[in-house]
Amino acid sequence: MASAHRHKYGTKESELGAVAVKNHANGARNPHAHFQKEISIETYLKSPVIASPLRLYDCCPFSDGAAAIVVAAKERLPSPPMVPLVVRASVRTGSIADMHDRSSMTGLPATRLGADRAFKMAGLERGQIDFLEVHDCFTIAELMALEDLGFFPPGSAGAATADGTTQRDGRLPVNPSGGLKAKGHPVSATGASQVVEIFEQFNHLAGGRQVAKAETALAHNVGATGGSCSVHIFGRP
Repeated sequence: MASAHRHKYGTKESELGAVAVKNHANGARNPHAHFQKEISIETYLKSPVIASPLRLYDCCPFSDGAAAIVVAAKERLPSPPMVPLVVRASVRTGSIADMHDRSSMTGLPATRLGADRAFKMAGLERGQIDFLEVHDCFTIAELMALEDLGFFPPGSAGAATADGTTQRDGRLPVNPSGGLKAKGHPVSATGASQVVEIFEQFNHLAGGRQVAKAETALAHNVGATGGSCSVHIFGRP
């Protein structure tokens, strides 16, 4: 999929690297992250190729980890000192899992369908989302997710990442937790950990990785090489 994206849109190696550099910078500020270290683009470019065109720092670590969330009707909540997340949309979609049967190799139909349904359910537009937690099992996956979710036109997320748009202090912060790339990917706990990050951001508990505005957020998770997708949108009470 990374090769197809590069062939169709001219996605640069440095743009994939920009995803890794950004997410490592965020992970370095996350005490729960697997990789709590920053890297430079030079370090990225010198790292060994794992499966061309993906280098070592394009790939997430499979981590041990756990995450827990409490889901309750608002009538059951007291007046807690913490701000709860309100689920504005919860969507699960599926598409063809076998990549050789897909009409395109540069995106995930399940993500596109899930995003459209989620925004319709929430009654929101893309521009109303303050920050995102997306499934970046590889750096190319973050770029495709941003395009499939509708935040950037196809082929443009790499340039937007390279120019700083998705950094913590950018116009649209993406993966302030460090993402799967630096926070880690404990597989079954990954989706719940995205929700935990959003909760901490909403309650200003994120320390050095805190985003400036945290009132509406989207979480995107993927399984089966894109055959399964979940999209959740959260807001404040």
